[in-house]
Amino acid sequence: MSSSVVVVGSFNVDHVWRCESLPAPGATIAGRYSTGPGGKGFNQAVAACRAGADTSFLCALGDDAGGATARDLAAQDGFALIAEASSEPTGTAGIYVDARGRNTIVIGPGANAALSTDFVQQQALLTGARVVLAQLESPVQTIEAALAVAREAGVTTVLNTAPADAPSTIGLLKLADVITPNETEFAALLGRHVGERVDANDVAALDGASLHALCRKLVGNGTVVVTLGSVGVFVSHADEHLRGDAQPYYRVGAEQVQAIDTTGAGDAFNGALVASLAQVPDAPFARHVRFANQFAGRSTEKEGAAAAMPRFTPADAEVK
Repeated sequence: MSSSVVVVGSFNVDHVWRCESLPAPGATIAGRYSTGPGGKGFNQAVAACRAGADTSFLCALGDDAGGATARDLAAQDGFALIAEASSEPTGTAGIYVDARGRNTIVIGPGANAALSTDFVQQQALLTGARVVLAQLESPVQTIEAALAVAREAGVTTVLNTAPADAPSTIGLLKLADVITPNETEFAALLGRHVGERVDANDVAALDGASLHALCRKLVGNGTVVVTLGSVGVFVSHADEHLRGDAQPYYRVGAEQVQAIDTTGAGDAFNGALVASLAQVPDAPFARHVRFANQFAGRSTEKEGAAAAMPRFTPADAEVK
């Protein structure tokens, strides 16, 4: 078995409450409840698959209804799910979404925290892919092992450094050809690994040269893609590795959409980015970013995370 994209990461059963405003400490408010699949890894695998890539997903699941749901949904979407069996329950997430589409999330890792280095190192899929994508909702040592296996085989590696409070190491960052933090995650990485104190709310307003310099301090040779929500995306390359682009750093504006739920937008961006990298490998990197932007924008026009991912491929996109 082989896949052009392999995603290593988490699956959660999402419990979602939609309310007028996000609950304040001590408050009890009314909301509309729904449940469905989630987890950054699963969301990104769904996005990559719906963006046209032959996709496989490596994860850990409990022997319960949540695990059965993950397998059923992967089969319905048409991507391979390879799961390590765990005695822990399948992961869960509690999500609150307000009337403006903003969200807060609490994660119960469960089986996700049990994904082991032995399991991922046994997966030949990692060496045959075009792109391997991982996040940080699984043990950091397991993600490091997966990226190391892929990197040794010459596979392009992408690390979505989310969530912001997840542990990480410089060694892990060096194993990624591309890292994709949002502004909060970027600020956290700078503080943890570079000693630079930057307010997350100020990242988008930094001039290009200053933001590029911070990216280069964080990862000397890799590409950094900082997602900035409604402001768009900032891309920073090492001077000697522009990935087909004409310049080492630039911004790409956000798509104009009618957003009703931004819960899975970052996951949509990451899944679409690697799908484009796998399907159009010779295209300039900016083309992949523009496609991922369009895909992520469309995902915010529906409620949900995995369920909101559009069926939209690079061949469908109006990008140059």
